[in-house]
Amino acid sequence: MSVFAFYLFAISTLAGGLFTVVSRNPVHSVLWLILAFLSSAGLFVLLGAEFVAMLLIIVYVGAVAVLFLFVVMMLDIDFSALKAEMARYMPLALLIGIVILMQFVLAFGAWETAPGAAENLAQAIPVDRHNTEALGMILYDQYFLLFQLAGLILLVAMIGAIVLTLRHRSDIKRQDVLAQIYRDPKTAMELRDVKPGQGL
Repeated sequence: MSVFAFYLFAISTLAGGLFTVVSRNPVHSVLWLILAFLSSAGLFVLLGAEFVAMLLIIVYVGAVAVLFLFVVMMLDIDFSALKAEMARYMPLALLIGIVILMQFVLAFGAWETAPGAAENLAQAIPVDRHNTEALGMILYDQYFLLFQLAGLILLVAMIGAIVLTLRHRSDIKRQDVLAQIYRDPKTAMELRDVKPGQGL
């Protein structure tokens, strides 16, 4: 049963990734991407990594893919123009894809497992400990400083993205909080006696 589930999830992952790329409708592409994420989560469950599988579903399916879906559906994008631009770069993309495929073939053709790798892996994670607990011990004990450093790098990247995209335009009326707080209601409003049939 596990072998059948593995092949089912593997075929679903490959099919979802393939149809994500070749689908003409971008909404369908996002739905195929969600299928690929769910199938990958199933493969992680078969490997015994339930925590990583739940992270994949919550973060990628629940946040990233849904965000992609909302952006694609809400933005009015001329996809015919984008496809015309994509057709211009198709030969270069195929050349790059062939080069990457050849590199994968060379890498996996010369792949050899290091001697004693299985013993070292079994020794690093005890059998009586749950994989979520073992992952937490590794992240927050052995690699605590590197984990915090990665968080700081992501924070700096987020601040840099905000700074780079922030534009102060002079033709936009911005909110002045202090002016709103300290305003005088007597000077903020002006009462006028409008006669019938006359304008302001």
